Amino acid sequence: MRTIAIIQARMSSSRLPGKVLRPILGRPMLAWQIERMRRARLIDRLVVATSAEPGDDALAEFCARENIDCHRGSLNDVLGRFFGAAQAFGPAEHVVRLTGDCPLGDPEIVDACIALHVANGADYTSNSVSRTYPDGLDVEAMTFDALERAARGASTDYEREHVTPHLYRNPEKFRLDVLRSPRDLTRLRWTVDKPADFAFAARVFAELVPANPAFSWRDILALVEARPDIAAINA
Repeated sequence: MRTIAIIQARMSSSRLPGKVLRPILGRPMLAWQIERMRRARLIDRLVVATSAEPGDDALAEFCARENIDCHRGSLNDVLGRFFGAAQAFGPAEHVVRLTGDCPLGDPEIVDACIALHVANGADYTSNSVSRTYPDGLDVEAMTFDALERAARGASTDYEREHVTPHLYRNPEKFRLDVLRSPRDLTRLRWTVDKPADFAFAARVFAELVPANPAFSWRDILALVEARPDIAAINA
């Protein structure tokens, strides 16, 4: 079994432009996410998929400097770009979708999603469609075959822009599964979409990295439950 993980990233975020390369403790936010995802045991290759637009040249240059596999494709047809990355860096039986606005993503949760996906023979498995984990720990696993069928069959702008709706909106065509958290933590927001979200993520790294650079999502949970002032940054 071979699994490719693809991180979607772009510089043209409307609410927080350039966020993926904004520095946290002197390193681009995306570099922290890649470091964390490389600790996932069930990922064989990690790829960044960005657009071919000139505005994303800086992101491609970052990948080249850091020796990170990078695929460039359409800005708006993100499904086409994502499938292109899977083709370019395959072959693989399974593909994992991650997004560059989740620097606190956890390799343990990624591995759990992949393991569940494979064990149950699903076409698509995620923890984000029926959410129980904090927003920002999102992971989606799919077979390469299911991704190819989606890439060939998705026709609406929404399906092309958001990559996986064609999968989870068609349960009659695809076998779906869900990874659930032991606790309902949907109230927590750990993604980076707005300036306050970035401030929260930067604070979490500043608090946890000195003692344990490989901190887990449980460490973040313990921090925000013990420090409501940190949780309030982007509440």
